[in-house]
Amino acid sequence: SDHAAIELKACLLEHLKGKGYECVDFGAYSPEEKVDYPIPGRKVAEAIKRGEIDKGVLVCGTGVGISLAANKVPGIRACVCSEPFTAQLSVRHNNANVLALGAGLTGTNLALRMVEVFLNTQFEGSYHQRRVDMVDNIQP
Repeated sequence: SDHAAIELKACLLEHLKGKGYECVDFGAYSPEEKVDYPIPGRKVAEAIKRGEIDKGVLVCGTGVGISLAANKVPGIRACVCSEPFTAQLSVRHNNANVLALGAGLTGTNLALRMVEVFLNTQFEGSYHQRRVDMVDNIQP
């Protein structure tokens, strides 16, 4: 997270660790520590690309900026979601490997539900794989 999302990130980490998930926190660590959202967005995306983590959850004020940073890393499919159905479809149809949330827009209970759905949904493959491959092959 960036500094705007410290509180929501702390709730998500506590919840996920309580459920037995292994979590890696890429910062920020206090509201006083000003962290520009591209820094943690890139760190999480690169950790996924290196195979160090399977999926990522990013949080900034809106979820938009941090997802844009993550999506610059090849192979990353970060989706900003505001409700559980979109979080589910982002994985089922788009094989999203990063969920981005807006701490300024999303309440804790809704964020927890979206993270649960995101982490527990499987990619359907089939004809969706062709489209995911097309997205992954777009070059600047």
